[in-house]
Amino acid sequence: MPELLKQRVETCYQQAETFFKRPFPRPQVSFKLRGQKAGVAHLHENLLRFNLQLYRENQEDFLRQTVAHEVAHLVAHQLFGDRIQAHGEEWQLIMRGVYELPPNRCHNYAVQRRSATRYIYTCRCPEQDFPFTAQRHTLVAKGRRYLCKRCRQTLVFSGQTRVE
Repeated sequence: MPELLKQRVETCYQQAETFFKRPFPRPQVSFKLRGQKAGVAHLHENLLRFNLQLYRENQEDFLRQTVAHEVAHLVAHQLFGDRIQAHGEEWQLIMRGVYELPPNRCHNYAVQRRSATRYIYTCRCPEQDFPFTAQRHTLVAKGRRYLCKRCRQTLVFSGQTRVE
């Protein structure tokens, strides 16, 4: 499946070369991106990273819009240098002029949020609990203290957890 994506990257570069009448070095393409981002362009490494899960779930739009979006970042950087804004005029010019696509900054793909365990902390205040992340819970185990803003007492782990 990533072959189509790599072909689309090449097509985007060929379009840019035709439009600007100059060659562009091809980037390394990685599929090691997770989370909410569909793609990331690493300008100084000439590297594109794509989220395979979002690609699989949104293949048609991903190939058309997301790949062009990320390639446009690299092309803009190579044409105009470091001093441009990520989604500024130069990038927008490439999206509209070269790819004839809207210069959308963000995708609107449905992203599955993973569930997270929260560690429930309490104080003397009635009907109030404080859900801590695993990272914060670990800091408490190492000696960090957190205070309730209302009663100023140290928050204490209740022994309970919940999944959000």
